[in-house]
Amino acid sequence: MQRIALHTRLAPGKEEEYEKVHAVIPADLDQALREAGVHTWRIWRDGRDLFHVVEVDDYQHMRAYLRDHPANVPWQARMSGLLDVEDDYSGSDMGIHQVWELP
Repeated sequence: MQRIALHTRLAPGKEEEYEKVHAVIPADLDQALREAGVHTWRIWRDGRDLFHVVEVDDYQHMRAYLRDHPANVPWQARMSGLLDVEDDYSGSDMGIHQVWELP
């Protein structure tokens, strides 16, 4: 299993709306995330900065699986209006580089 850290940034003034949208994740998106191998996905917010920690079987597989998934496409369209930079699923990123961990 992989643990991936991500950083995204909200568009100005979208903090409250982002939290409201995430209060309930659509059931079909929840199912798609689990089918893609996601075990947990946690998000913290500091002002407009969002920090995600995703525990997933294979991050690259998850990204490919969700890219055109019918549950994820409308979700990403909704998120694009809230985020400073839209995620277009085109990259091969592996999240934030880990520097240190207390063993």
